[in-house]
Amino acid sequence: MKPFSLLIVLCCLASSAVAAPASYVLENTEVRDIRAQALKRDYQLYVALPDSYRQGNKRYPVLFVVDANYAFPVVRNIAQRLNKHAGMEEVVVVGLSYANGDGGVYSRRRDYTPTTPRKTEYRSDMPGRQPAFGEAKAYGQFISGVVFPFIASNYRVDMQRKVFIGHSYGSLLGLQFLLTEPRTFEHYILGSPSLWYDAGVMFDREQAYAASHKDLPASVFFGIGGLEKLAAGKKRSRSEEDADMVADLREFDGKLKSHKYPGLKTRLRVFEDEDHASVFPFVLTHGLRTYLTSSK
Repeated sequence: MKPFSLLIVLCCLASSAVAAPASYVLENTEVRDIRAQALKRDYQLYVALPDSYRQGNKRYPVLFVVDANYAFPVVRNIAQRLNKHAGMEEVVVVGLSYANGDGGVYSRRRDYTPTTPRKTEYRSDMPGRQPAFGEAKAYGQFISGVVFPFIASNYRVDMQRKVFIGHSYGSLLGLQFLLTEPRTFEHYILGSPSLWYDAGVMFDREQAYAASHKDLPASVFFGIGGLEKLAAGKKRSRSEEDADMVADLREFDGKLKSHKYPGLKTRLRVFEDEDHASVFPFVLTHGLRTYLTSSK
Protein backbone atom coordinates (compact mmCIF):
# COMPACT_ATOMS: atom_id res chain seq x y z
CA MET A 1 0.00 0.00 0.00
CA LYS A 2 1.28 3.47 -0.90
CA PRO A 3 2.11 5.81 2.02
CA PHE A 4 -0.61 8.25 0.96
CA SER A 5 -3.26 5.50 0.84
CA LEU A 6 -2.13 4.18 4.23
CA LEU A 7 -2.47 7.67 5.67
CA ILE A 8 -6.06 7.92 4.43
CA VAL A 9 -6.93 4.55 6.01
CA LEU A 10 -5.41 5.54 9.34
CA CYS A 11 -7.26 8.87 9.30
CA CYS A 12 -10.54 7.08 8.62
CA LEU A 13 -9.93 4.65 11.49
CA ALA A 14 -9.08 7.50 13.86
CA SER A 15 -12.18 9.40 12.78
CA SER A 16 -14.35 6.33 13.42
CA ALA A 17 -12.84 5.90 16.90
CA VAL A 18 -13.52 9.53 17.78
CA ALA A 19 -17.09 9.33 16.48
CA ALA A 20 -17.99 6.17 18.42
CA PRO A 21 -21.37 6.66 20.13
CA ALA A 22 -21.44 7.23 23.87
CA SER A 23 -23.14 4.84 26.30
CA TYR A 24 -26.44 5.82 27.85
CA VAL A 25 -26.13 6.63 31.55
CA LEU A 26 -28.99 6.85 34.06
CA GLU A 27 -29.00 10.20 35.81
CA ASN A 28 -28.34 10.42 39.55
CA THR A 29 -26.91 6.91 39.75
CA GLU A 30 -23.68 5.60 41.21
CA VAL A 31 -21.78 2.30 41.14
CA ARG A 32 -19.93 1.17 44.27
CA ASP A 33 -17.57 -1.78 44.57
CA ILE A 34 -18.03 -3.89 47.68
CA ARG A 35 -16.20 -6.90 49.06
CA ALA A 36 -17.97 -9.89 50.58
CA GLN A 37 -15.01 -10.98 52.69
CA ALA A 38 -16.69 -14.01 54.23
CA LEU A 39 -17.73 -15.24 50.78
CA LYS A 40 -14.39 -14.33 49.17
CA ARG A 41 -16.23 -12.57 46.35
CA ASP A 42 -16.66 -9.05 45.02
CA TYR A 43 -19.92 -7.41 44.04
CA GLN A 44 -21.18 -4.02 42.95
CA LEU A 45 -23.96 -1.87 44.32
CA TYR A 46 -25.95 0.25 41.89
CA VAL A 47 -27.42 3.25 43.70
CA ALA A 48 -30.13 5.57 42.33
CA LEU A 49 -30.73 8.83 44.17
CA PRO A 50 -33.98 10.82 44.01
CA ASP A 51 -34.09 14.20 42.30
CA SER A 52 -34.35 16.08 45.59
CA TYR A 53 -31.40 14.29 47.22
CA ARG A 54 -28.93 17.19 46.85
CA GLN A 55 -31.41 19.78 48.13
CA GLY A 56 -31.71 19.07 51.84
CA ASN A 57 -31.16 16.66 54.71
CA LYS A 58 -34.14 14.37 54.25
CA ARG A 59 -33.70 10.62 54.75
CA TYR A 60 -35.43 8.39 52.24
CA PRO A 61 -36.95 4.91 52.26
CA VAL A 62 -34.51 2.50 50.63
CA LEU A 63 -35.36 -0.25 48.16
CA PHE A 64 -32.95 -3.20 47.91
CA VAL A 65 -33.40 -5.12 44.68
CA VAL A 66 -31.62 -8.33 43.67
CA ASP A 67 -31.01 -9.47 40.07
CA ALA A 68 -29.93 -5.86 39.62
CA ASN A 69 -28.47 -6.36 36.14
CA TYR A 70 -32.07 -6.49 34.92
CA ALA A 71 -34.17 -5.18 37.77
CA PHE A 72 -32.28 -2.07 38.92
CA PRO A 73 -33.19 0.19 35.97
CA VAL A 74 -36.77 -1.11 36.05
CA VAL A 75 -37.17 -0.34 39.75
CA ARG A 76 -35.41 3.00 39.48
CA ASN A 77 -37.53 4.17 36.56
CA ILE A 78 -40.89 2.95 37.88
CA ALA A 79 -40.24 4.40 41.34
CA GLN A 80 -39.30 7.72 39.76
CA ARG A 81 -42.38 7.71 37.53
CA LEU A 82 -44.70 6.92 40.44
CA ASN A 83 -43.21 9.87 42.31
CA LYS A 84 -43.53 12.33 39.43
CA HIS A 85 -46.94 11.28 38.12
CA ALA A 86 -48.70 9.62 41.06
CA GLY A 87 -47.31 11.59 44.00
CA MET A 88 -45.57 8.61 45.61
CA GLU A 89 -42.76 9.50 47.98
CA GLU A 90 -39.18 9.49 46.73
CA VAL A 91 -36.82 6.62 47.48
CA VAL A 92 -33.21 5.54 47.21
CA VAL A 93 -32.81 2.37 45.14
CA VAL A 94 -29.93 -0.05 45.78
CA GLY A 95 -29.33 -2.78 43.22
CA LEU A 96 -27.29 -5.84 44.20
CA SER A 97 -25.24 -7.14 41.28
CA TYR A 98 -24.16 -10.66 40.49
CA ALA A 99 -20.69 -11.58 41.73
CA ASN A 100 -17.87 -10.12 39.68
CA GLY A 101 -16.61 -12.65 37.15
CA ASP A 102 -19.60 -14.99 37.53
CA GLY A 103 -22.32 -15.59 34.99
CA GLY A 104 -25.72 -14.31 36.03
CA VAL A 105 -27.32 -17.75 36.17
CA TYR A 106 -24.41 -19.19 38.14
CA SER A 107 -24.36 -16.31 40.63
CA ARG A 108 -28.11 -16.21 41.33
CA ARG A 109 -28.44 -20.00 41.64
CA ARG A 110 -25.74 -19.99 44.30
CA ASP A 111 -26.63 -16.80 46.20
CA TYR A 112 -30.43 -16.87 46.13
CA THR A 113 -31.28 -20.52 46.82
CA PRO A 114 -31.66 -22.00 50.31
CA THR A 115 -30.46 -25.54 49.60
CA THR A 116 -28.74 -27.76 47.07
CA PRO A 117 -31.60 -29.37 45.11
CA ARG A 118 -32.17 -33.04 45.79
CA LYS A 119 -33.79 -34.20 42.56
CA THR A 120 -33.16 -32.09 39.48
CA GLU A 121 -30.03 -32.06 37.33
CA TYR A 122 -28.65 -28.65 36.38
CA ARG A 123 -26.02 -27.58 33.88
CA SER A 124 -23.56 -24.80 34.63
CA ASP A 125 -23.51 -21.68 32.47
CA MET A 126 -19.80 -21.33 33.28
CA PRO A 127 -17.53 -23.86 31.51
CA GLY A 128 -15.28 -25.75 33.86
CA ARG A 129 -17.31 -24.95 36.98
CA GLN A 130 -19.96 -27.15 38.51
CA PRO A 131 -23.27 -25.47 39.38
CA ALA A 132 -23.39 -24.10 42.92
CA PHE A 133 -26.47 -23.74 45.12
CA GLY A 134 -27.66 -23.20 48.64
CA GLU A 135 -25.77 -20.12 49.86
CA ALA A 136 -28.78 -17.88 50.54
CA LYS A 137 -28.08 -17.80 54.27
CA ALA A 138 -24.47 -16.66 53.82
CA TYR A 139 -25.40 -14.19 51.10
CA GLY A 140 -28.18 -12.81 53.29
CA GLN A 141 -25.65 -12.24 56.06
CA PHE A 142 -23.53 -10.30 53.58
CA ILE A 143 -26.51 -8.06 52.79
CA SER A 144 -27.44 -7.37 56.40
CA GLY A 145 -23.90 -7.31 57.80
CA VAL A 146 -21.95 -5.54 55.04
CA VAL A 147 -24.30 -3.89 52.54
CA PHE A 148 -26.60 -2.33 55.15
CA PRO A 149 -23.80 -0.57 57.09
CA PHE A 150 -22.21 0.63 53.85
CA ILE A 151 -25.43 2.17 52.59
CA ALA A 152 -26.29 3.65 55.99
CA SER A 153 -22.90 5.34 56.30
CA ASN A 154 -22.71 6.69 52.74
CA TYR A 155 -26.27 7.77 51.96
CA ARG A 156 -29.14 9.57 53.67
CA VAL A 157 -31.52 6.67 53.97
CA ASP A 158 -34.07 5.69 56.58
CA MET A 159 -32.88 2.25 57.62
CA GLN A 160 -36.15 1.76 59.48
CA ARG A 161 -37.93 1.70 56.10
CA LYS A 162 -36.12 -0.94 54.09
CA VAL A 163 -37.87 -2.78 51.25
CA PHE A 164 -36.74 -6.06 49.71
CA ILE A 165 -37.62 -6.62 46.04
CA GLY A 166 -37.15 -9.98 44.36
CA HIS A 167 -38.55 -12.12 41.57
CA SER A 168 -38.37 -15.87 40.94
CA TYR A 169 -35.13 -17.11 42.57
CA GLY A 170 -34.79 -13.60 44.01
CA SER A 171 -38.04 -14.18 45.89
CA LEU A 172 -36.58 -17.39 47.34
CA LEU A 173 -33.93 -15.19 48.91
CA GLY A 174 -36.68 -12.94 50.25
CA LEU A 175 -38.39 -15.96 51.79
CA GLN A 176 -35.08 -16.96 53.36
CA PHE A 177 -35.09 -13.63 55.20
CA LEU A 178 -38.80 -13.88 55.97
CA LEU A 179 -38.56 -17.31 57.59
CA THR A 180 -35.32 -16.71 59.49
CA GLU A 181 -34.94 -13.00 60.27
CA PRO A 182 -38.23 -11.36 59.20
CA ARG A 183 -37.37 -7.97 60.73
CA THR A 184 -34.42 -7.61 58.32
CA PHE A 185 -36.77 -5.62 56.06
CA GLU A 186 -39.88 -3.62 56.85
CA HIS A 187 -41.59 -4.64 53.61
CA TYR A 188 -41.14 -7.49 51.13
CA ILE A 189 -42.18 -7.42 47.46
CA LEU A 190 -41.94 -11.00 46.22
CA GLY A 191 -42.82 -11.79 42.62
CA SER A 192 -43.38 -15.29 41.27
CA PRO A 193 -41.40 -17.09 44.00
CA SER A 194 -39.91 -20.39 42.83
CA LEU A 195 -41.74 -22.43 45.46
CA TRP A 196 -41.25 -25.57 43.36
CA TYR A 197 -37.51 -25.36 44.10
CA ASP A 198 -35.95 -28.45 45.72
CA ALA A 199 -39.23 -30.35 45.92
CA GLY A 200 -40.97 -27.44 47.68
CA VAL A 201 -38.39 -26.95 50.43
CA MET A 202 -39.86 -23.57 51.38
CA PHE A 203 -43.11 -25.27 52.40
CA ASP A 204 -41.04 -27.35 54.82
CA ARG A 205 -39.33 -24.19 56.08
CA GLU A 206 -42.68 -22.48 56.61
CA GLN A 207 -43.98 -25.45 58.60
CA ALA A 208 -40.86 -25.52 60.74
CA TYR A 209 -41.13 -21.78 61.43
CA ALA A 210 -44.76 -22.13 62.48
CA ALA A 211 -43.91 -24.95 64.85
CA SER A 212 -41.49 -22.77 66.83
CA HIS A 213 -42.89 -19.21 66.50
CA LYS A 214 -46.09 -17.48 67.52
CA ASP A 215 -45.54 -14.39 65.40
CA LEU A 216 -44.06 -13.42 62.05
CA PRO A 217 -43.60 -9.64 62.11
CA ALA A 218 -43.55 -8.68 58.43
CA SER A 219 -45.35 -6.88 55.63
CA VAL A 220 -45.40 -8.89 52.40
CA PHE A 221 -46.79 -8.29 48.92
CA PHE A 222 -46.93 -11.40 46.75
CA GLY A 223 -47.52 -11.08 43.01
CA ILE A 224 -47.58 -13.53 40.14
CA GLY A 225 -48.70 -13.81 36.54
CA GLY A 226 -51.98 -15.56 35.88
CA LEU A 227 -50.34 -17.59 33.11
CA GLU A 228 -47.78 -19.16 35.46
CA LYS A 229 -49.82 -22.34 35.60
CA LEU A 230 -49.47 -25.91 34.41
CA ALA A 231 -49.80 -26.65 30.73
CA ALA A 232 -52.93 -28.53 29.73
CA GLY A 233 -52.74 -32.20 30.65
CA LYS A 234 -49.94 -31.75 33.18
CA LYS A 235 -50.30 -32.86 36.79
CA ARG A 236 -49.18 -30.61 39.65
CA SER A 237 -46.09 -31.77 41.54
CA ARG A 238 -43.09 -30.40 43.41
CA SER A 239 -40.77 -30.15 40.42
CA GLU A 240 -39.71 -27.39 38.09
CA GLU A 241 -41.08 -29.13 35.01
CA ASP A 242 -44.58 -29.54 36.46
CA ALA A 243 -44.90 -26.42 38.59
CA ASP A 244 -48.22 -24.65 38.97
CA MET A 245 -46.68 -21.52 40.41
CA VAL A 246 -50.02 -19.79 40.94
CA ALA A 247 -51.39 -22.72 42.95
CA ASP A 248 -48.14 -22.96 44.89
CA LEU A 249 -48.25 -19.29 45.85
CA ARG A 250 -51.91 -19.38 46.86
CA GLU A 251 -51.16 -22.41 49.04
CA PHE A 252 -48.12 -20.79 50.62
CA ASP A 253 -49.91 -17.52 51.34
CA GLY A 254 -52.84 -19.49 52.76
CA LYS A 255 -50.54 -21.36 55.13
CA LEU A 256 -49.02 -18.11 56.37
CA LYS A 257 -52.45 -16.61 57.00
CA SER A 258 -53.76 -19.75 58.68
CA HIS A 259 -51.42 -19.22 61.65
CA LYS A 260 -52.98 -15.81 62.37
CA TYR A 261 -49.66 -14.23 63.24
CA PRO A 262 -50.51 -10.89 64.90
CA GLY A 263 -47.61 -9.04 63.24
CA LEU A 264 -48.00 -10.40 59.69
CA LYS A 265 -49.64 -8.54 56.84
CA THR A 266 -49.76 -10.25 53.45
CA ARG A 267 -51.46 -9.46 50.20
CA LEU A 268 -51.50 -11.63 47.09
CA ARG A 269 -52.30 -10.34 43.59
CA VAL A 270 -52.58 -12.48 40.46
CA PHE A 271 -52.07 -10.47 37.29
CA GLU A 272 -54.11 -12.14 34.59
CA ASP A 273 -52.64 -12.44 31.08
CA GLU A 274 -49.10 -11.98 32.41
CA ASP A 275 -46.44 -14.67 32.49
CA HIS A 276 -43.17 -15.21 34.35
CA ALA A 277 -41.24 -12.93 32.00
CA SER A 278 -43.71 -10.04 31.85
CA VAL A 279 -45.16 -9.75 35.34
CA PHE A 280 -42.34 -8.11 37.31
CA PRO A 281 -43.20 -4.43 36.57
CA PHE A 282 -46.80 -5.06 37.70
CA VAL A 283 -45.69 -6.76 40.91
CA LEU A 284 -43.29 -3.93 41.61
CA THR A 285 -45.80 -1.13 41.03
CA HIS A 286 -48.50 -2.64 43.21
CA GLY A 287 -46.01 -3.79 45.83
CA LEU A 288 -44.67 -0.26 46.21
CA ARG A 289 -48.18 1.15 46.50
CA THR A 290 -48.93 -1.12 49.45
CA TYR A 291 -46.06 0.43 51.41
CA LEU A 292 -45.01 3.86 50.18
CA THR A 293 -47.27 6.83 50.82
CA SER A 294 -48.77 9.00 48.13
CA SER A 295 -49.97 12.59 48.18
CA LYS A 296 -52.53 11.97 45.41
